[in-house]
Amino acid sequence: MRDMPGSASSNPGPPTLVESALRSHRAQALVLLIFVPLVSWAWIVVMARDMHGPMTGASAWMMTATWDLPHLFLLWAMWAVMMTGMMLPSASPLLLIYGGVGRQRGSGAGHHVHALAAGYLAAWAVFSLGATALQRLLAGSFIVSPMMEVTSARAGAVLLFVAGVYQLTPLKHACLRRCRSPLDFLMNRWRPGASGAFRMGLEHGTHCAGCCWALMLLLFAGGVMNLTVIAALTVFVTFETLAPIGPRSAWVSGGLLLAAALWMATR
Repeated sequence: MRDMPGSASSNPGPPTLVESALRSHRAQALVLLIFVPLVSWAWIVVMARDMHGPMTGASAWMMTATWDLPHLFLLWAMWAVMMTGMMLPSASPLLLIYGGVGRQRGSGAGHHVHALAAGYLAAWAVFSLGATALQRLLAGSFIVSPMMEVTSARAGAVLLFVAGVYQLTPLKHACLRRCRSPLDFLMNRWRPGASGAFRMGLEHGTHCAGCCWALMLLLFAGGVMNLTVIAALTVFVTFETLAPIGPRSAWVSGGLLLAAALWMATR
């Protein structure tokens, strides 16, 4: 039967970049955007429950007071896995659009999406080095307890204040704009091959780390292994990066964080 004029067309338009990527690289999308975050979150939950329980399992290494290389490596690994679970979901538009662009170009670039994800996570692995160093410094100054929580309301207020101020800065909003525009980023910064994909992922991840580093200070304020704080930050960062009103939410959250800092400092 022929289509009647004005009826729904039997020849829909070309698929979007995301649809194209999902059709041709479902397995990669499932692994990168579902399986890897789930595994990361499973490890975080197991460690957090053990930390607030017997501390004989995944968190037993924290019982030692010696800040040797194995201890520091495990602390870095904790931060790196946590950043993977928290930040990889917000990179889903970048990874999916990259796969769609590669398919449309016919260059096979879609097969390098793992390199793109590796570069993105490498940026957060470097951030995790900084977080590890900061935690070591705060623990050495007795500002953070062995349970990875701040030891005074004043220290928590300072962390909230720094995070709130940064939410209002031009640098924050410049980084946020780049994080929210993966298509523009790929069109302007495209590099061929697996090494090019890794470099693009590293650059985009650096922008996102520049956008969110101050928010991660809230992990110290609320407890580094506090599952409620981790989940709330994950949801907020994803909302800020993907939702249409995300940029405006940074102003609101900045004001709320400053108000919380003032309340904590004066209570």
